[in-house]
Amino acid sequence: MADEESIRREVAAALRRHLNQDESPAPRTVIDEMAVNAVPDGGTLSLPPGALVTPLARSAALARRVTLLPASEAEIVPEHKTVAIGADHGGYAMKEMLKAFLQPEYTVIDCGTNGPASVDYPDFALAVAQSVSSGRAWRGIMIDGAGIGSCMVANKVPGVRAAMCYDQATAVNSREHNNANLLTLGAGMIGNNLAKLIVEIWLSTPFAGGRHAKRVDKIMEVERHFRS
Repeated sequence: MADEESIRREVAAALRRHLNQDESPAPRTVIDEMAVNAVPDGGTLSLPPGALVTPLARSAALARRVTLLPASEAEIVPEHKTVAIGADHGGYAMKEMLKAFLQPEYTVIDCGTNGPASVDYPDFALAVAQSVSSGRAWRGIMIDGAGIGSCMVANKVPGVRAAMCYDQATAVNSREHNNANLLTLGAGMIGNNLAKLIVEIWLSTPFAGGRHAKRVDKIMEVERHFRS
């Protein structure tokens, strides 16, 4: 009898552990249709970890083209946003202009060059890319004459997704679809006003996640494959 009672207690304890009855589970956020309807049509709603989405909320999201972005796909934005910026001689003047433009809102790491004397863009593109790859910088910006060579260099560095942007559309697309973390600009291709607009849009546009997350994962899988 004592053995049976002991067994029953052990079974009951195991069942309680299985059902998490020994500890009070943390409350889970419920996402209803009101939360979805508060998002503009075609927008994105980031879901907290463990969130429960009601069927009506999913229907509303489908009808209004709202992307429900799981926490695992959401971009982590640090409280103190640090931007690494660099340039060769062709982009030096634009770098100095953008650095002053960014400093009121961001912590800026200047990776050089520090004057208009002729230098090699790969050296500075690498410095910016390494700042991003190491986590020292949240985002990176590199400027040379056309923006193409620096983009090629930066994309050789593990963890970097560099995009050369030349207008508002490419700035938005590189962030929303590709989760680009390094921007290259061609100082010989665009003026200062457009450069500021591109940088402002690029830094403020969130990654859309959803179907794009799968594709970005495939980009990074190519990198992992050739590194192994």
